[in-house]
Order: sequence, then C-alpha cells, then structure tokens
Amino acid sequence: MRSGHYIAIIFLIVASAACSTLTLKSADFAWPIENALKVDAKGNVEEQRFSFTLNVKPVFFEEFKDSTNYIGKEIRIIRDRAGYYFITGKEFKNVYVFKPIESGMQLENKIVISELKGLTNPAFNQKAPNIELLDTPNKYLLNFKGLVR
Repeated sequence: MRSGHYIAIIFLIVASAACSTLTLKSADFAWPIENALKVDAKGNVEEQRFSFTLNVKPVFFEEFKDSTNYIGKEIRIIRDRAGYYFITGKEFKNVYVFKPIESGMQLENKIVISELKGLTNPAFNQKAPNIELLDTPNKYLLNFKGLVR
C-alpha cells in the first residue's frame, strides 16, 4: 500500500470516531407516583411539576370512538424507568403505552385489561421494573410489552 492509502484510512477512522453518537447511560426516567390529570376543554392535560402538556383527545377517540366526551374526565398517567408512558382512566378497557418522539408521543402498545367492562377506579404504582395497575379488587403488573405473568 502507498502512504496515501494509509493517510486516507487514518482520516476515515478519525472522522468516523468524531461522528459517533453521544450516549448517556444509565438513566432512570420513572415518575415516583402516578398523576391524575383533568382534561381541559381543548383536550389537554398538564402537569406543571414535570413541565408536561399532552393532548389526549386521540386516546379518548381510540378508547370510546368518541373524541368529544373528554372534558373534565380524568386520566391516569405514569412513566416507567425506561421512559414509556402508561395512560388509562375510569371506564377504559385498555392501558395505552406511549414512547416519546420528537414533539409528541407514539403508541407503542395497547394493553387490553378487560374486554367486557371498563376500569372503575384505576391507579398506577411503580413496582420496578414494572408498573402496577390497581382496580380494586384486581391488580395487574405491566411493562411496555404487555401484562407480566
């Protein structure tokens, strides 16, 4: 090989090292307790402690096939250690798991809790590494993939 090839190879190695993505590990994104948030007239919920605002009308439409019956309703939301958001509410039959994306959230999983009747008084807890959903007398362990058996 000529010296020009060696210089090109060294340049490529240095350039690729400079382009590597900065990664910070380990991170724990968990919220210590759930938040019960009232939906406003625009379909938004807000948690000032975390500087968090989210429009939940699409969740109500997905759950009830009606995006107009959300004002004054309460949703339950918690975030697990990996950064996934778990959302449900009274009369919901599902728990929605979202992952953060740029300027929003994307549905990762829809966990069916009951096909027959909705939740009556849901509450989330951290049970690391899982999320616990209580709906007396029932108790469920969840992760972003679904129910934990």
